[in-house]
Amino acid sequence: MLPPHPSNNSAFNSASLYVAGLSNAGNSASVSSMDHHRRTDGGGPAHSYADLRGHLTNMNSDPHTSHGLGVRGSSVVGYANEVVASIDQGTQSTRVYLFDKHQSPIANHQVSLSQIYPEAGWCEHDPHEILRCVKECLVGALREAEAKLGVVTVRAVGITNQRETTMVWHRATGQPLYNAIVWLDTRTAGVCAEMEQRLGSKDYFRPTTGLPISTYFSAFKFKWMYDNVPQVTEAVDTDMAMFGTIDSWLIYNLTGGVDGGVHVTDASNASRTQLMDLATLDWHQPYCQLFSMPQSALPRIVSNAEIYGYMTDPPHQAYLGVPVSGSLGDQMSALLGQRCREGEAKATYGTGCFMLLHTGQKIVPSVHGLLTTVAFKLGADAPPCYALEGAVAVAGLGVSWLRDNLGIIQHADEVESLASQVPDTGGVHFVPAFSGLLAPYWLNDARGVITGLTSFTTRAHICRSLLEAIAWQSREVLDAMKQDADLPSEGLTVLYVDGGAAKNALLMQTQADFLEVPVVRPNFPETSCLGAALAAGLGAGIWEHHQVFAGHSYSATTFKPSLVHEDADVRYERWKDAVRRSFGFFPPPGGGAGGSF
Repeated sequence: MLPPHPSNNSAFNSASLYVAGLSNAGNSASVSSMDHHRRTDGGGPAHSYADLRGHLTNMNSDPHTSHGLGVRGSSVVGYANEVVASIDQGTQSTRVYLFDKHQSPIANHQVSLSQIYPEAGWCEHDPHEILRCVKECLVGALREAEAKLGVVTVRAVGITNQRETTMVWHRATGQPLYNAIVWLDTRTAGVCAEMEQRLGSKDYFRPTTGLPISTYFSAFKFKWMYDNVPQVTEAVDTDMAMFGTIDSWLIYNLTGGVDGGVHVTDASNASRTQLMDLATLDWHQPYCQLFSMPQSALPRIVSNAEIYGYMTDPPHQAYLGVPVSGSLGDQMSALLGQRCREGEAKATYGTGCFMLLHTGQKIVPSVHGLLTTVAFKLGADAPPCYALEGAVAVAGLGVSWLRDNLGIIQHADEVESLASQVPDTGGVHFVPAFSGLLAPYWLNDARGVITGLTSFTTRAHICRSLLEAIAWQSREVLDAMKQDADLPSEGLTVLYVDGGAAKNALLMQTQADFLEVPVVRPNFPETSCLGAALAAGLGAGIWEHHQVFAGHSYSATTFKPSLVHEDADVRYERWKDAVRRSFGFFPPPGGGAGGSF
């Protein structure tokens, strides 16, 4: 049995609803039916579901206060099948995993997320769909677990999310004022260019935030909305706007929304806005003023592992009263899920590819095009840990492009088998700079190119060149890390990998060859989900710090380099020549405030 929930207010515990047995495998009572459910065990006066919700709302106003709960999610009684739920809200899908007390996954549910493209270079998500998908996945994962195990007790909920994706909603209604602008959206190129010219340097913000001027970061997206969306402008000017990234939106809604929802963001997500001081972990007011961001709109910055609030209106009664106690940006969550310690690195291959090097409690400035960012802060009183990050915009997204735009594959899994039909790319190099280049270049005006095409080129060569592009970009990031972090000449001794595209064995072998280091892939690749679960369990008192970092994740497959060093270097130079040919394309002209509600 997991340790009891750290709450001990027996007065409320004895008076609260006894809902632990309301759900069993294949037969889940609706939340609304709880209004008619009363205790019959003589443990105290009957209370309605509305009473319990009201008490939870009060708790959310001060989640650090100790409270006792008789609800199934946080009961001190304890059940054999206790789990921690992990919400992974990603760019292309949402999923929920349930982990048992041994930190092993026991159930999951996944739902695709619609992509909205109002104009070339723009990408948006519907905030209502995001929330709807999260709730659907919470229920789906729970039902799968109950079908396997019977009654399941949810002890904590953690969140990991696509970073930088930006939202503004109304304080009085709780309704979004515009679609979420996705991290890879490039509509803010004009805002970035104007600010760079005004401030005199692309790296103006780096000494404080660790970030360059780029369309990537949330403050620029907020500034665009403030300048182009009348609803946002009015709400900001009247102190009725609430700003946040996806973690803020989910925590706010899961803890009550307009009815007392908690408005917070965790330190890892806050570090990606361009507004947070890395040293103080607080909003930097001079920068907020530059972006027209009022203090009233900002969420409170919290650690990655503490109780933020309690679920008050869940999609299933099993989650009622469960603490939301962990939150990290997806890449930081994967770093934690891989149990990377200081000096170790991981790469996550999802929509993009993101390599993080854990630098401990030291803030390492980058002069080679990387980002200095918060890795995690595991507790309100814990010291922050930092990381160097290299972000590559296109990994799995490139495979989707081959399928959806060119139609040369029907399913994403085909790219590996097709690429394996040829021994090399036949001289073809694919630079998938669809919306510019991120680390180490940070060029908004770069665009995708394919070089070396001949009459000999087939779709197999194109597929293989995309996989090589992902691996070469990762090598560029690793080279920059070696220089910024002053790593030994041999650099890393191993790279830990995860994410959906890491299932591609050809890509992982290619990555090992190009980096010239072993690549280790855990047999459970969804380490972002695991990291959020570990943080939530730590924040709710379920696990101790030493349990979170007890070894690397599960059993693993190791890919050892097989390419001769000189051959790798020659091919690397050819790749970099192709990259230079992608420079200097001008982005398409921006439009108005398309995609608004």
